[in-house]
Amino acid sequence: MKFISWNVNGLRACMQKGFMDSFKALDADIFCLQETKLQAGQHELEPEGYYQYWNYAEKKGYSGTAIFTKKKPLSVTYGIGVEEHDHEGRVITLEFEDFYFIVVYVPNSQRELARLSYRMEWEKAFLDYILGLEQKKPVIYCGDLNVAHQEIDLKNPKTNHMNAGFTDEERNCFTKVLQSGYIDSFRYFYPDKKDIYSWWSYMFKSREKNAGWRIDYFVVSEKLKDRMKDASIHNEILGSDHCPVELDIE
Repeated sequence: MKFISWNVNGLRACMQKGFMDSFKALDADIFCLQETKLQAGQHELEPEGYYQYWNYAEKKGYSGTAIFTKKKPLSVTYGIGVEEHDHEGRVITLEFEDFYFIVVYVPNSQRELARLSYRMEWEKAFLDYILGLEQKKPVIYCGDLNVAHQEIDLKNPKTNHMNAGFTDEERNCFTKVLQSGYIDSFRYFYPDKKDIYSWWSYMFKSREKNAGWRIDYFVVSEKLKDRMKDASIHNEILGSDHCPVELDIE
């Protein structure tokens, strides 16, 4: 099975930049989006052969997630069941026979870390959520996690230390996820691969210079480790300030 995750940074804008060509070429069994930035009725996306599920933020033009899946899930859940965290359209969970599959768009800590304290509350609640599911079935989750975990995961770690996405607090939260029985799929296959990123600022010609960050992930329960076949980052695909990331499992 091929899974794809892509922060499109506004789906309507991305649609004008070849989104459907990329969607068809990647031909994923499950294709996930983050930061759709639209509401119900603001899109006419009906790719043939897919069931589709959307979680829209209450705030217009903000956040939002979507999943397209060739296989119909047993059940679909929106949010994580915590009132304070479920207004921004950040999580969709699909239940299949032998695993849960989640798309998530993790809150950004923002400039001057204005939202870091909220981010820490979110991180605890989300980890509690996936560990609760894990008691029933293994979990795969993907999305823009808004954290570069290690120095190898961004071009300029020293000058970005303690900026949003590379604070000790955010990195420690991701470490805790991995210590709780999960795998960063890309680093599992490519522990030492450098200069591979999934997001580049629109400023300073960052993408041309490949001055990026790896903040888009597939995180996989260790129970599914033997089914993992490969992970990749499609930095050749344009249309957003992020590129699609991929996980392949049996």
